[in-house]
Amino acid sequence: MKLGTSARFNRWFGRGWLGFGYLFLYLPIVALVLYSFNDSPLPNVWRGFTLKWYAALVQDAELLAGLWLSLKIAFLTASGSVVLGTLAAFALVKYKRFTGRTLFSGMVNAPLVMPEVVIGLSLLLMLVSVQRATQATFGVGFPERGMGTIWLGHLLLGMAYATVVIQSRLQAMPPQLEEAAMDLGARPHQVFWLVTLPMVAQSLISAWLLTFTISLDDVVLSAFLSGPGSTTMPLVIFSRARLGLDPSVNAVATVIIVIIAIGIVAASWFIANAERKHQAELAAAAHA
Repeated sequence: MKLGTSARFNRWFGRGWLGFGYLFLYLPIVALVLYSFNDSPLPNVWRGFTLKWYAALVQDAELLAGLWLSLKIAFLTASGSVVLGTLAAFALVKYKRFTGRTLFSGMVNAPLVMPEVVIGLSLLLMLVSVQRATQATFGVGFPERGMGTIWLGHLLLGMAYATVVIQSRLQAMPPQLEEAAMDLGARPHQVFWLVTLPMVAQSLISAWLLTFTISLDDVVLSAFLSGPGSTTMPLVIFSRARLGLDPSVNAVATVIIVIIAIGIVAASWFIANAERKHQAELAAAAHA
C-alpha cells in the first residue's frame, strides 16, 4: 500500500509541476492574445470584445514597416544560417583532422557563449572602420547601416545555432549508409545530395525555424546595426514600451504567434510524415 501511495504521489506531483511549468510559460502568451481583443486602451482592464486594434494595426505604417523588415531579415537569416551551418557541421563531422580545426570549431561556437552586446559592439566597430576605409579610398562609405548590416549580425548568431543542431544530427547518422552508397558507385557529391542531405532534412527544418525565431525577436544586435529607415519590429515595440504599450502591439504579437504556430505545425507534420516514411522503408528493406 505504501509503495502504491508513494507511486501515485510521485505521479501526481510530477504532473502538477509539469502543469505549473506549462502555465508559467504559456499563460502570458494566452493573456496577450486575449487582450489583443480587449476594447479598453488599458492593458490590464477588460472592457469587452473588439477588433479595432487589428484595424488600427492595418493603419500603423511604422509597425507594419518594422514587421515586414523583420520578416525579410528573419527569412534571409534562417536560409543563410542553414546553408552555412550545414557546411560548417559537415566539415566538423566528416573531416576529423585538418589545419585550424580547433580554431574553426571555437569560432563557430563562440557566438553561443558570447554576450550579444559584445557581438553587436564588435560588429559596429568593424563596420564603422570598413566604412571609413572605403570612404577614404573610393569616396563612398560602404556598407551603410541598414537591412544588410542587421542581416550580417543575425547571420553570425544564427549560423552558430544552426551548426549545433545540424552537427548533432550528422553525428547520429550511421556512416554505413554513405559507405554503402559509395560502394555502389556514387560519387561524393551524389552521396551528399542523395543520401546525407535527405537524412538530415529534419534537422535543417528545425535549424531554419530556430534561427528564424531568434532573428525575428532580436533587439540587441538590431539596435547596434540598424540605421535610419531600418527599424525592425522589436525595436519599434521596445521604443514604444518606454512610453506605455499601445494595445495594437498585442495585435501584432498575436499575428506573429499565429505565423510561428502555423510554421511549427507544418514543420512537425512534415517531420512526422518523413519519419513514418523512413520507418516504412526500413521495414520494407528488412523484409526484402
